[in-house]
Amino acid sequence: MNSIEASIRNTKTKGEVKALRSKDIVPAIVYGGKNKNQKISISKKVIKLLADKENFLSNILTLNIEGDSQNVLPREIKFDTISDEPIHVDFLRIVGGAKIALEIPVKFINNEKSPGLKRGGVLNIVRRKVELKCPTENIPDELIVDLENKDIGESFKISSIKLPEGVTPTIQGRDFVVATLAAPTVIKEPEKPAEETAEGAEGAEASTEGAEGEAKAVEGDKKEDEKGDKKEVDKNKKEEKKPVAEKK
Repeated sequence: MNSIEASIRNTKTKGEVKALRSKDIVPAIVYGGKNKNQKISISKKVIKLLADKENFLSNILTLNIEGDSQNVLPREIKFDTISDEPIHVDFLRIVGGAKIALEIPVKFINNEKSPGLKRGGVLNIVRRKVELKCPTENIPDELIVDLENKDIGESFKISSIKLPEGVTPTIQGRDFVVATLAAPTVIKEPEKPAEETAEGAEGAEASTEGAEGEAKAVEGDKKEDEKGDKKEVDKNKKEEKKPVAEKK
C-alpha cells in the first residue's frame, strides 16, 4: 500500500486555489464515512507519479495528513484541458465492512506459452477492465488471465478468472466474455470470374490476329514498293543502252 504525505489546506477562494497550483501543489478533498469532508493538498510530482499507474483509481492509499493516517481510495482526478496537468483529486475514505464498485484492470500472462499465439492466433481483448463490487478490505490490484496452453478458438469468460473472496462482478445473470483467442485473418485477392478470363483470352487472341494482319499488310506494301522500284531501275537501264542517233 502506497503512503503519501498531504497537508491541510484552508483555501476559500478560487484565487487562493490558483496560487496553490502555481506552486506545483494539487488541491484535493477527502470524503465519505462519518467524518466531515477534509480539504487537503499534495505535491503535483507525487500525484503525477501515482496517476501514471494503470490501477491508480482502484488502489488503496494511505494519506499521512499532518500526523493523522487514514486509508483512502482515489475516485476522480481532474486534468487541465490545455496543459494536461493534474489540478484536483477526490479521495474516498475506506470504511470497514463497506463495499464499493471499481473497475479493475485485466492482465494477460504467459503469452509466450500459448500454442495458439505461436501459430499466429490473435488475442481479441473485449474488456481491458472489469467492474467489480469489492469489500473495502479486499480490493484486487488486477485480474489475471493465464494464456499458458491456450489454443485458437478458446474464450476467456469472467467465470474462468479467479476472484478474491467477497468480490463479485457488477454484471450479474450472464457469464460475459473478457477475451478470445481467434484464428489469424488472411486477406485473399478475389478470383476473376471465368467469363472475364475467357473474354480476356479472346481479346488477347484478337489482338494477336490483328497484329499479325497488320504485319502481313505492311510486308505486302513493302514487296509492292520493291517491285515498283525494280521496274523503274530496269526501265532506266534500258534507256541508258539505247544508241544515240548520229547527226548527218
